[in-house]
Amino acid sequence: MNYYQNTAEAVLNEMESNPEGLSQQEAQIRLEKYGKNKLAEKKKTPLIVKFFQQMADPMILVLIAAAVVSLVTAVINGEGFADVIIIMTVVVINSILGVYQENKAEKAIEALAEMSAAQSKVIRDGIMKVIPSEELVPGDVVELEAGDQIPADGRLIESHSLKIEEAALTGESVPVTKMMDALQLKEGKDIPLGDRKNMVYMGSTVSYGRGKAVIVATGMNTEMGKIADVLTKTTEGDTPLQKKLGQLSKILSVLVLIICVVIFLFGVGESWLLTKAITLDKVLATFMTAISLAVAAIPEGLAAVVTVVLSIGVTNMSKRNAIIRKLTAVETLGCAQIICSDKTGTLTQNRMTVVEYRGDDEKMIATAMALCTDAELDENQKSVGEPTECALVDYALKLGMPKNALSAEYARVGEAPFDSMRKMMSTIHEKDGRFIQFTKGAPDVVLGRCEFYLKDGKIQPLTDEARASILGENKSMADQALRVLACAEKFYDKMPESLEPQALENSLVFLGLTGMIDPIRPEVIDAVKECKGAGIKTVMITGDHKDTAVAIAKQLGILGEGEKAISGTQLDEISDEELLRDIEQYRVYARVQPEHKVRIVNAWRSKGFVTAMTGDGVNDAPGIKNADIGIGMGITGTDVTKNVADMVLADDNFATIVGAVSEGRRIYSNIRKAIQFLLSSNLSEVLSVFVATIMGFTILKPVHLLWINLITDCFPALALGVEPAEAGIMRKQPRAKDNGIFSQGVGFDIVYQGALTTVLTIISFFIGEYIAKGAAFRFTNIEDCIDGMTMAFVTMSMAEIFHSLNMRSQRGSIFRMKTLNKFLYGAAALSWVLTTAVIYVPFVNDWFSFKMLTLQEYMIAFGLGFLMIPLVEFVKLIQRGVAKRSKKSKG
Repeated sequence: MNYYQNTAEAVLNEMESNPEGLSQQEAQIRLEKYGKNKLAEKKKTPLIVKFFQQMADPMILVLIAAAVVSLVTAVINGEGFADVIIIMTVVVINSILGVYQENKAEKAIEALAEMSAAQSKVIRDGIMKVIPSEELVPGDVVELEAGDQIPADGRLIESHSLKIEEAALTGESVPVTKMMDALQLKEGKDIPLGDRKNMVYMGSTVSYGRGKAVIVATGMNTEMGKIADVLTKTTEGDTPLQKKLGQLSKILSVLVLIICVVIFLFGVGESWLLTKAITLDKVLATFMTAISLAVAAIPEGLAAVVTVVLSIGVTNMSKRNAIIRKLTAVETLGCAQIICSDKTGTLTQNRMTVVEYRGDDEKMIATAMALCTDAELDENQKSVGEPTECALVDYALKLGMPKNALSAEYARVGEAPFDSMRKMMSTIHEKDGRFIQFTKGAPDVVLGRCEFYLKDGKIQPLTDEARASILGENKSMADQALRVLACAEKFYDKMPESLEPQALENSLVFLGLTGMIDPIRPEVIDAVKECKGAGIKTVMITGDHKDTAVAIAKQLGILGEGEKAISGTQLDEISDEELLRDIEQYRVYARVQPEHKVRIVNAWRSKGFVTAMTGDGVNDAPGIKNADIGIGMGITGTDVTKNVADMVLADDNFATIVGAVSEGRRIYSNIRKAIQFLLSSNLSEVLSVFVATIMGFTILKPVHLLWINLITDCFPALALGVEPAEAGIMRKQPRAKDNGIFSQGVGFDIVYQGALTTVLTIISFFIGEYIAKGAAFRFTNIEDCIDGMTMAFVTMSMAEIFHSLNMRSQRGSIFRMKTLNKFLYGAAALSWVLTTAVIYVPFVNDWFSFKMLTLQEYMIAFGLGFLMIPLVEFVKLIQRGVAKRSKKSKG
């Protein structure tokens, strides 16, 4: 049954109830049948399960496998467990960080439950009782008055000037005036949620008047329950960075497996060919070599580096009022192409404000409007009451006429309260022994009760010409999407005998019109403009009427030439295929429902656009959760929205998003630099170990490679994460979400830079062996190579430390950079000190099987490492030249 299409009596009959309510016995039967009036709670994932879920990454699984093999080998050989301890420490820390950051990600349903009213006034057995809201059942009759939160969905059976704030559910910025009449479908079309004026819904609030409603739906069957159900069924996709790192993990996993198998088979096969036998020692030695390659191929510090760099970004964003709830969502803003924004409270201030008036005397108009309201000023001169009336009181205050002072001058002695049928309100005031009536309401209705109007300070007859002029002014203001009210006055020598509306509201003197609107946030205009410059489209999604939404969108620069607005009703009439085809034409969506928001977001995403959605109301939550990145409002936002959001704006300012986008782009760029640095380093290790294995000697052991990966490389990689943003970062188009980590020449850079480090390391190894053995040195018979191993370790470490400085810019010369990354230079110095300590601290170099190098050996190894800077600078110079010529040829 569509309750809003039927009379109150018909709905009561359908619910087998009556105005006196249910009996307590019947209520108990229905409670057992329908269950409690509460939202279903989502099953929580235990912490220990979340912890192990963090280890499901292929890269982490390979690390664990390497640790297991290393443990077995260490036990058989009676060696230490340094390799195992270091690897597993990295794995555990990474998992703990992941669980810590995402532990609060599934609180949406709890927050929805908290929004439900705790207590309700219900009529049972003809007597009003206060009971817990969760005990309400379909058929119960509840009493509603100003300040009450609606406990469940209901059909009104009684209404006295009832107004309900539904912004959190529908997006409507103005409280809805409720009515009793059954609603009729227009042209067979369903009536949107925000226009069902004889219904009340869970989660909304009574802002004015009183009434009664029969409950028609409780718990998960309410409109709020449908939102909760959508939230539980919405799946969260991976962010672009998650997808790319997942792909990288798979690639590395396959490469590690192939390399290890090849090396193992090569080693065993070589033994068989030379000795016609395979010994246990040879098998273990081959296993150790395979482990070395596994350790060399996998950037053990990558997961930790990415996590820490994202965490640093989170801290920076929080300083700019953007609070990140999910680490992996940080970089998604950097490639955001669409921002779907709620209007009320996000693009606007969520406070109705008088912005225009028409009439002879502005102060008289403001006086009449302010006095003919029930809103008041508190001790802090802040208006309290229904939003529209608060706007009128604020208007008078702005003109130097506070409501309390006006009330003292014009004492209220009578009134005819607002009624939705006559659309007016009148108040009687006494001043200096005379009585004056102020009436405000809908312009056409008030004007219809007027016989005079104020012009040039004099009361004059209201001619047809004057009436037409006033109606023209009303239309002009309404066309600007202003909410227009009219006011009039009437004088009495004595207190009117009757306060009935029909006795008071006639022969009035028209005073003027006021136009009010929920004003835009001034800073949003520049924010939208900057988004356009960054290649980001802003889309408005609101529960307000189409005319209002279009006017606001034009002011903000969201709706441009050739772009369209569409209503929720129109959206229902088009198929998903049609929406997908035309989605790029629409910039404004009006009178939408929660399901529409999810549909809009999904359409953009289906088109391949990285989509963000902002909002503050409960109605925004499903769309926010479904978007690539959801943005909630910290001040006006509901708990539901905050808990499903990836990012929360602490200042509720749309403009803050621009700063977050810039930071997101910087973070992604820096993560890419760190990945390139780490992978080129790992590639050099793989190539060095592989070449040495083929040539029959050991250049570096697993513990050496772990030291380089986790100590030498990690500190500079982390420092690259705080590299300042490059110039013009917000004047570039968003990167495509399918751009791989190795796109834009990164793959080539990794290969040639890894190869350079390999060549320098092997040269250093042979120089060390030659210095140690002199004339006895032979390339074909390298044994007991501690000298060469130590020098190779120093050169590889220094080459990677100096290479981290190269990584400040992929193509630009580091000698021309205007910014200074003091953290990177500090990290490089720390890595250099620690690397040198491994060589020269007596008991430490024994652990690593190193020798103390002479000054000559150390300086040679150091110098070879330093060559990475001029060599890479030379390649960058060539690359810049090629790019410049390519640009000219295309231009």
